[in-house]
Amino acid sequence: MKMNVEQILKDYEQDGVVRVKQLLSGEEVRTVRSEIANYARDIAPHLEPSEVTFEADGKSARNLWRMEKHSAFFDKVSRKPEIIDLIRRLVRGEPVTLGVETFSKPARIGSGVPPHQDNAYFCQTPPDVLTVWIAMDAATEANGPVLYARGSHKRGVLPHKASGVRGNSMGLAEKFVCVDPFIGVLEPGDALIHHCQTIHYSEPNRTESPRCGFLLVYRGVHTQIDPVLKSIYESARALVS
Repeated sequence: MKMNVEQILKDYEQDGVVRVKQLLSGEEVRTVRSEIANYARDIAPHLEPSEVTFEADGKSARNLWRMEKHSAFFDKVSRKPEIIDLIRRLVRGEPVTLGVETFSKPARIGSGVPPHQDNAYFCQTPPDVLTVWIAMDAATEANGPVLYARGSHKRGVLPHKASGVRGNSMGLAEKFVCVDPFIGVLEPGDALIHHCQTIHYSEPNRTESPRCGFLLVYRGVHTQIDPVLKSIYESARALVS
């Protein structure tokens, strides 16, 4: 894995999102994909309902949450030295893992994600928090790639309201239209790294091709909970629990 770190930093600061090619090798992708399947089969059925979100069919996992707490494998992945070295630069301090997750869009039934900013969920100040979104399957323009509003991380946390969507309980309060989005088209192993205040969203997957994203979320050790943001988030979450 060879990275132009200075260019990554520049693009991240400017756009609030950057694409990194082949963050994971083909072999690493195959291993992670296999471990996700094992986790969904062997661990997820025994977890609290808050640790798994299902699609409308009630059996296809949309989100697996906090995987690092239930699997030594995923805890280790979140500490991968090459990734941590990069994240340290981006969050302006020592990285702390906030979560290891999946955002899956199964073929034909994968649901969409409303426009939102992650810090409406994370509630951290200063906002030195990011997500590394790694493709386990090819993310195409047809199967629900993540779409980003370039530079929107510079606007602060905008008003959010309850969305009614399980797994994405918050959405922007005002109608949002992005005329020229950054389209997160990826090959397996490619990654998107986005700032916690970058507005992003995705459409449903109506194709025959699944689209699984494997997510590593980090904050700088110096960040703290913002009580006002936390209160808003808890109120919205209660409406879809």
